[in-house]
Amino acid sequence: MSYRVIQWATGGVGRAAMEGVLAHPELELAGAWVHSPDKEGADLGTLLCRDQLGVTATGDVDALLATDADCVLYSPIFADPGVVAAILESGKNVVSPLGWFYPPPEERQKFDAIAKAAGVTLHGTGINPGGITERFPLMISALSGSVTHVRAEEYSDIRTYGAPDVVRDWMLFGKTPDEARASVMIDALGGGFRQSIFMVADEMGFDADPQLQTTHEMAVATKPIDSPIGPIQPGTVAAQRFTWEATVDGVPVVTATVNWLMGEEDLDPEWTFGPDGERFEVEITGDPSCLTTFKKLHPETIEEGLVRNPGVVATAMHCVNAIPYVCQAEPGLLTYLEMPLVAGRAAPGVHRDRRASNSANPA
Repeated sequence: MSYRVIQWATGGVGRAAMEGVLAHPELELAGAWVHSPDKEGADLGTLLCRDQLGVTATGDVDALLATDADCVLYSPIFADPGVVAAILESGKNVVSPLGWFYPPPEERQKFDAIAKAAGVTLHGTGINPGGITERFPLMISALSGSVTHVRAEEYSDIRTYGAPDVVRDWMLFGKTPDEARASVMIDALGGGFRQSIFMVADEMGFDADPQLQTTHEMAVATKPIDSPIGPIQPGTVAAQRFTWEATVDGVPVVTATVNWLMGEEDLDPEWTFGPDGERFEVEITGDPSCLTTFKKLHPETIEEGLVRNPGVVATAMHCVNAIPYVCQAEPGLLTYLEMPLVAGRAAPGVHRDRRASNSANPA
């Protein structure tokens, strides 16, 4: 049995997700929603630069809602809750890196009711937020007691992110500091990071204050910096650091930070990634403390990243690998706290059908 999957949006995450679905032994690609008119009607193999697959892309929402499929991997740039509700109501499970990691009570009750009424499941997952900021901190925290602080932090060269419109028009790199202070990223990203932070705080029992502390720091270019969105001119924003913190009586207890730099040169102030380079970190301060570093989720070069960024692929694969588990789960909105452990699958040459072999495994 294979689960039929519709990919909703075919940008960087979407293309990586379709590749992941095609390589996954339990999944089958059933369709894709596209925003761009020039992708309308294209064979999905063409979009992936491979042989024809016999499945075409469409912008027709109603047609996709009527398509026979088990799950939708929903990954446009920004989420439309109304569309997600319609997908659930059509009888399809939804996995998404755009939220629903640990929504506030009113939103959770709404989508939980929609999913249960349709007999399907909604699950939020991804990488940052969606993994580095909550799933892995909770897992690693089990090695410690008397925890006083949890930190999840990203260090990335944003020149390797192959979405120039987002970098220029939403993240506002290359703008003046005053313009960048008005960025929607604090709210757009903050919606996901807030969920991650409160999941950690609630599950670990921190008596967190009701509001998060948020900071936005910037560095400007001191010389022109080449980038995929054109030269970053002196005096304009070339690095940004966003931090969200849960506090107890004003003292930080759970912190999520992203450091996005246009390289490490010609910045004021002089920010760098430090000696460990680009990475993700999860740190637990407790008894004992623990620091875990995730490497190889960043490309070796800017050019490589613009073609296929490992961090984007990891985001997609965390979603893809969740699909069989979501399709088998009880209906409702399920977070990591309600889902079983999700695992990847062996490559085709070394793969064995785990469903067929489970019954033969010794107890």
